[in-house]
Amino acid sequence: MPTLAPFSRHLAGPIPAAGGNDFPSMLVAMLRELVAVDDATVVAYPGTDLPVIEYFEVPTDSGLSTLDMFAKGAFLLDPYYLAATQDNQFGVFRLRDLSPTGFKDSDYYKTWYRNCRFEDECGYLLPLDNEGFINIALGKTTPRASFTKKERGILEDIYPTVEALCRQHWANSGSAPAAVNLRAQLHGALEAFGSSLLTSRETQVINLVLHGHSTKTVAEKLSISMETVKLHRKHAYAKLEVSSQSELFYLFLDSLMSAQDYDGGDTLVAYMQPPPKG
Repeated sequence: MPTLAPFSRHLAGPIPAAGGNDFPSMLVAMLRELVAVDDATVVAYPGTDLPVIEYFEVPTDSGLSTLDMFAKGAFLLDPYYLAATQDNQFGVFRLRDLSPTGFKDSDYYKTWYRNCRFEDECGYLLPLDNEGFINIALGKTTPRASFTKKERGILEDIYPTVEALCRQHWANSGSAPAAVNLRAQLHGALEAFGSSLLTSRETQVINLVLHGHSTKTVAEKLSISMETVKLHRKHAYAKLEVSSQSELFYLFLDSLMSAQDYDGGDTLVAYMQPPPKG
């Protein structure tokens, strides 16, 4: 059992900092004192609004582009986000606890987690009022490193304290209902993606592929054979004029981020229209 001295010393920082700009960094420092962490990101989901990156550590050969992509739409595919919003799960979770089989082969994983250089991730999901929540992502980047059972136990043991601190800091983040439920709009865009060009079954297959599901898990979820999944995916790729999951992923994100005043339907309708003649 770890000594309480480091925990007590660093706890003295976040308590008075709650509500101030230094709180997220002090909270991460406290966690680092107890568990070996190479990288950390704190993402707030206030109410029904888009996520806010409250704390991040950018690698030297990277920039804000990946985080910007995440905040504008890629978060919709994140296993931690889906666990909180679809399954109402809160607590301490490793990525492998929440992600579907074959997730490491998905382009979401390759684009987001590989850029983060995470070998393993253990994250907090902490509920706030008015549908809001906090995701604290703690990563190990050393090759073949992973969070030990002891480290996960420490993070779980201090969960009530971390939750109380976060609730105090973000107490008013979701108090005012947003005029527009932006996250619901983006969920609608994801569900409708490709529907203007694809059959309903092809749209279902593509949606699950975007979420990182393998051919096997798509087949299980839709109660069809793996060969049928492959056929639907082949036809969908041809209609969308993409040749890989990577191109599909970027087509979804590009069409989503290009949408102006989105009010429903397939984002590809406007995205694929030719530009007006000058």
